[in-house]
Amino acid sequence: AKRSRMTIKFVLMVNKQGQTRLAQYFGEFLSIKEREALENEVIRKCLKRSENLCSFVEHRMYKLIYRRYASLFFIVGVDGSYNNELSVLEFIHNMVETLDKYFKNVCELDIMFNIEKAHFILEEMVMNGEIVEGNKSNVLAPVLLLDKMGNA
Repeated sequence: AKRSRMTIKFVLMVNKQGQTRLAQYFGEFLSIKEREALENEVIRKCLKRSENLCSFVEHRMYKLIYRRYASLFFIVGVDGSYNNELSVLEFIHNMVETLDKYFKNVCELDIMFNIEKAHFILEEMVMNGEIVEGNKSNVLAPVLLLDKMGNA
């Protein structure tokens, strides 16, 4: 049986007012205008859904998997043919736990004031749309090393 490859197309962190706090795209190129339009549609679609609906929704050629943690929504867009949404929910949870471990209880301001660190952490976890590392310590090791070098 052919394994269904997870192809993450984008990861968004959005506050409950619908403002994007982090956007990371993988694979295909989208212009700034196309990204803004896509983000607006995706955010509107996910945020307006009631809490008793499942966290998966189809949009254009994507499957959107999202989860809310406190005031932040984490939205992952995967290839529309991908059929293991629970693994994406697990990835989102692992990403939040990793950010929590680094920021000692991550919040929206941590992301806003340390956007490059948040991107770096995400880039340690995902490469070319594939999850390459899930171990929190392995993900954070290079980030902590950079912190140490910056404080030396």
